[in-house]
Amino acid sequence: MRFEPPARRLVFAGPNGAGKTNLLEAVSLLVPGRGLRGARFSELARQNGGGCWAVAARFDNGLEIGTGAAPGAPDRREFRLNGLKPRAQSEVAEKFAAIWLTPQMDRLFTDTASGRRRFLDRLVVALEPFHAREIAAFESASAQRNRLLGELPYNPAWVAALEDAMARHAVAATAARAALITRLNATLTAGAADPFPRVALGLACPIAEKLAIAPALDVEDWLRDSLAATRNADAAAKSAGYGPQKTDLLITDATVSRPASLSSTGQQKAMLIGIVLGHAALITTARGKPPLLLLDEPLVHLDAPRRAALFAALARADVPAWLTGTDMEIFDGLDAAACRVCGSVLEQLPFF
Repeated sequence: MRFEPPARRLVFAGPNGAGKTNLLEAVSLLVPGRGLRGARFSELARQNGGGCWAVAARFDNGLEIGTGAAPGAPDRREFRLNGLKPRAQSEVAEKFAAIWLTPQMDRLFTDTASGRRRFLDRLVVALEPFHAREIAAFESASAQRNRLLGELPYNPAWVAALEDAMARHAVAATAARAALITRLNATLTAGAADPFPRVALGLACPIAEKLAIAPALDVEDWLRDSLAATRNADAAAKSAGYGPQKTDLLITDATVSRPASLSSTGQQKAMLIGIVLGHAALITTARGKPPLLLLDEPLVHLDAPRRAALFAALARADVPAWLTGTDMEIFDGLDAAACRVCGSVLEQLPFF
């Protein structure tokens, strides 16, 4: 079973439940992470099926990427890169980038800090694939430290070794986040997402504040000392009081210097699209080729001028994009080169 995209930009329109989001999610699984919906891998298999799933793609340049879960291991998946198992998932991320926008992301501005961190880390990983490894390594060391602190008397040397690892990975992860924000702010200031509202991104993070004025090794020393000094409090809380898990992403309307959370729903959606377009432009500049944009219901909350602005931005950047919606008519302003797939055809695609 195979689907061959007939154009660089595609529109999938049809009634709810036709499978539009499923198609976009399948493509999103070709990059590391949990995909467009953030679902557990065990939830991706066909209901009442064999318990396994797979997605594969062949690109015009000869690159082949495959991923899936085998029977007996529904919560784990493996990648294949040109038929071979890569040494690390970062190898896949270096070959192909996909970024997405979903209706659930409309809550970004009023979501919890953890939701904004996940959004930020997806942006970072698209440019710096090793970032995911740093976050995972910190979380692993932190979990081990939490267990040791809860087992009195604990071994101070073991805890100190874990705190050393936590400090190194936390500083590396925070530095990658800060670097992405600096580059993305510069890209947005240069007008990459115009005419969408320009935003200014920032970090509410003590580690980032230290990195702005001190060398990374000095910040590691400070964080290591801080973790050692808060062992009792962290043992009671069963969580580290310092680390990248305490960071929040700050989003401000740069034109009026107002927190994005105070803007209207339509303005927030426009700012979110601006961030995604700016990120796509940044990836294009850094890698020499654009990412694939997966835009699920991107026109919700947008008025006619901003719908036209989005279509114009996609055509101007000549970025590959797959868009979904319930009505084909609202995509009339999209460039003529884009291919439209209606609901009746969508239901016959081999993915469903």
